[in-house]
Amino acid sequence: MESFITTFHIDWKIILAQAINFVIVFIVLYFLALRPLKKLMSERSARISGGIEDAKRSREILADTQKEYDTTLARAKQEAHTIFQEGKQEAEDKKAEMLTQAQLEVEAIIKNGKKSLEAEKVKMIEEAKNQIVSLVVAATEKVLRDRVDDVSITNKSINSIAQI
Repeated sequence: MESFITTFHIDWKIILAQAINFVIVFIVLYFLALRPLKKLMSERSARISGGIEDAKRSREILADTQKEYDTTLARAKQEAHTIFQEGKQEAEDKKAEMLTQAQLEVEAIIKNGKKSLEAEKVKMIEEAKNQIVSLVVAATEKVLRDRVDDVSITNKSINSIAQI
């Protein structure tokens, strides 16, 4: 072993000094580089795991929100359909009511029209009677005047003859 040490020029003092240097460099690197690096790595790992947890929670919240959205949308569609059907039924009822009202109004108009026509008919008949009566009276007067004229002519003739 001695020959080995002399062949390679190994000096135990140098090896001891280098071991002490290694220990000092290791301690300095440990406190100045390795500890802060470990701390930084653990903080980063914690932040990454927190981000992953937040992403999982966000995914769960998103899934819950999507389910709630789908449920609300389905309920809204159902309510809209119900409201539409109610509106449609109301419109049909209103339509039927308006048709009934229109039929009643038409019947009232027809009834009033018939009454008006009947009144016009009665009025026309009365006017016709009055005109007929007037014509009869006028014709009678004319006939009587003609007879009275004939009688007056005859009376005058008789008076003239009687005077002679």
